[in-house]
Formats: sequence, C-alpha cells, structure tokens
Amino acid sequence: MTSPSGAPPIPSPSPDPARPEPATARPLSHHASRGAIITIGGQWSRTALQLVSTVVLARLLLPADFGLVAMVTAIIGVADLVREFGLSGAIVRLREVDAGLWAAIHRFSLALGIIAMILTAAVAPLLAALYGEPRLILLTIALAPIVLLNSIAMPLQARLQRELRFSAIAASDVISMAVGVAASVVAAALGAGVWSLVLLNGVAALYRMIAMVVAVRPGIRGAVPFRTLVPVLTTGSSIFGVQLLNYVARNLDNVIIGRALGAGVLGIYSRAYALLMLPISQLNGPLARVGLPVLSRLQDDPPAYRRYLRVSMLVIGYAALPVFAVAAALSGPLVAVVLGERWHAAAPIFALLAIAGVAQAIGNVSGWLYVSLGRAHRQLVYFVVTKPLVILSFFLGIWWNGVQGLALLYGLVSCALLIPGFLLAIRGTFVTAGDVFLPVLRPALLAPIAAAAAWGAASLLTIPILALALGCLAAASVGALAMLIPAYRRDARRMIGVVARARRERR
Repeated sequence: MTSPSGAPPIPSPSPDPARPEPATARPLSHHASRGAIITIGGQWSRTALQLVSTVVLARLLLPADFGLVAMVTAIIGVADLVREFGLSGAIVRLREVDAGLWAAIHRFSLALGIIAMILTAAVAPLLAALYGEPRLILLTIALAPIVLLNSIAMPLQARLQRELRFSAIAASDVISMAVGVAASVVAAALGAGVWSLVLLNGVAALYRMIAMVVAVRPGIRGAVPFRTLVPVLTTGSSIFGVQLLNYVARNLDNVIIGRALGAGVLGIYSRAYALLMLPISQLNGPLARVGLPVLSRLQDDPPAYRRYLRVSMLVIGYAALPVFAVAAALSGPLVAVVLGERWHAAAPIFALLAIAGVAQAIGNVSGWLYVSLGRAHRQLVYFVVTKPLVILSFFLGIWWNGVQGLALLYGLVSCALLIPGFLLAIRGTFVTAGDVFLPVLRPALLAPIAAAAAWGAASLLTIPILALALGCLAAASVGALAMLIPAYRRDARRMIGVVARARRERR
C-alpha cells in the first residue's frame, strides 16, 4: 500500500461483468492474509489523517461546533442505516451474484437513498425543535445528500469485497479522507466554523462514491424482477434490525447529552468518543471487511473456519485489551497532546469510554458469526432483548453522575453482554466457546499490568508529550517482558505468521 499522496490507480473491473464471478485462482488463505494487511495498511493511513484533522480542527474550532454536528449526525445516521438496509452483509454472504441481480441491487439501493435523503431533509425542523437549536435546520439539510452518496457507493463496495479487491477499497478510503480533511482544514482556517465539518463529510463521501463507480462501472440495465431480491432483502432486513438497534444503543447518548447538557458538553464528549474511535476503527473496519467475506466462504469447512476465527480473536485481543487499558491510563497527557489543554475535561470521559471500546472491538466478531453462519435472525432477537439495557444505562448514568456516569455505565453494561452474545451465536454450531474466549485470555491478563506501568511512569513527568512518551515506553516494556513466557511467544509467532504468509504468497 502506497502513501495517500501516491495511491495506485483504482483497478479496473473484470472484463465481462455479465458472467458470474469466477473463483479466485489463488488459495483463500492468500487473499485473507494479504487482504487483511492491505486493509489494515489503508486503515492506518486513514486513521493518521483522522488524527491530523482532530489535532488541527480541535485548535481551530469551538467545542460547540463539534457538538452541533454531533447533534445532527446522531439522528442522520438512522437515515443512513435505512438506505443501507443491511444489504452489505446480505450481499457478501451470497454464493453467486449475476449481472441481472447486481443491476436490481443497484436500483433498489439508489431508490432507498433518494427516499432516505428526502426524509432526512424533511425532519430538519423537528430536529431543531428537539434540541432547541435553530441552526440545526440548515446543517441537517446540508448533510442530507451524503445519505444518497453513501447509498450509491454501498453495493459497489460490497461487490469489491466479494471479489476480494481490497486494494481498491483501501485506496478510495484513504484518498477520500485526505481530500475531506484538506477541504475542512482550509475552510476552518478561513473562519468557516461548523461548516468546515460539514465540508469534511461531504467532500469525502463524494470522492468515495466517484472512486467506487470508476472501480466497478456498475450497470443498472437488465435487472431481474424485484421478487428475485426477496431472499436478499429477508436476510438484509434482519441485519438492518440488528444495525438499527446497535446504532441507537451507540448514539442515543449524544441525543441525551445534547438535550440535557447542551452543545458545549456534547462537543467535549464527542471529541472524547472520536478519540476512542481511532483505535477501534483500526480493528473493526479492516478486520470486518476481510473477516466476514472470508468466514462466509469457509462456512462449509469447519476446521478452517475455526482456525481463522481463533487467529482473528487473538489479533483483536492483543490489539484491543492492552491498547485501551494503556490509553485509559494515559488519558490526561493523551488528550492534552492531541486535542490541546482547553479540552482537559475530555480526559476522564475518554478513560471511562475505553471500557466500552473493549466491548465494541471484541463484540464485533460476534456479528461475523451470526451473519456468516446464517443466524442474522437470531442476532436480531438477541439485540431486541439486550440493547434496551444499554439504552437504560444512558439514562441511569446521566442521572447518577452526569456525562461521566453515562460513560461508565455504558462501558460496564456493554462488557457484561459480551459473553451471552457470543454463546448464543455459537450455540448448536461447530464453533466452541474455547475458539472465542481462550484467545483473549492472555491479552486480558497482560492489559492491567501494562496500564499500571504506563500510569506510574507518566505520573513522574508534568510535560504532557514527555509523560505520554514515557508511559508508552513503560507499557511496551511490559509487552517485551511478556515475551519471556512461552505462551506469549507462541501467540506472537501466530500473529507474525499471518503477515509472513501473506508476503510469501505474494512473492
């Protein structure tokens, strides 16, 4: 993967799109390992750009500017889910998709996008009345077309995922983020205020849609009758229900905080949450983009399915548990370095949200299991029962101790629901509890030790950037000492083996 400034051209589509997708010539292990590396490399580049935008925009804009956009995006995201309707997961899981079915999917997605965009713009006055903020009317109308752009791009990305063309997806993601960040930083420097954030989202979505169209060159002629889409929509509707409940459980906190405490407090909370999402996006995005299609292809090969699942849980365990524990321990200097001193109130919120970060990173794999094993309907039932508990934690938390109480209860409840969620996903299948839980055991033991070392080292210094560097060094030292234990060395060899196999097969 090249740097964002020198990204390779987007690959052209297959010569004859009218034919069913051919089987890949190389073994699936090659595509899985190399796809994960390409996708993670692209995500690292994208996250670096997000970090740059966070650092720069936090110093050019006010907390209320971020709060206003968070008020809109918390609601507009529902429209984005409606236009997606769970089709991405349903498409990836299909065994074969011919040209006629692709054309029908593109048409249906386009129609949903237009409807969702119109509804989003129509609710702008209601949204402004909910928060008591008239400025939200124009902001909502300006952000509504992004829903349509995403709707056009959705089936195109799903097609690239099915064809395992991860380079094209990574290139479009990185470049779209680059142009969006550049536009927003220039606008903010010129005094555009909150509109620079609107520009960031709009420019990025527009470029990404164009890149996907060029990569796939979709056709909408020769579509099969609508009734042919019924099986796809049936699976998609269950996935949509899961995504909707999950979205509400993850975003209603913004609505509650904005309504109860105002745009300023919501801006601080949203920046803490955005900072939390940087490491989460490094895990959930790349691994899900590769993991779900790979597991879907391995559903008829139980031994290979279980091996891939164990390696995925191992990688996520080491990447999530120690990282979030150390980040929480270093929340003070981390916020001071990234956001600036005036955002110090975000530090304790970030530390508490790290608990929810662990639940999101690990719990994301349960979604792979439900979808790849054809159990999306079961996941919907589980979410109907459990997501109201997460929502209840928002109300109890803000009543108990304001925004910090909300962040704490949100994390604790989310972590408590991990075990039943996984057990329900694998019940009656060839996947065992050991495949899911044993790979994360050693990372869980390592995390508190690394966090304690990081906190103790950072507390010795008062200059934020030096404290942050020393804390990270202390945590890394704990990881290095863990390599003296044979079990941790075996885990390291397994993770390194994924990278080595990808490079070897590529040569």
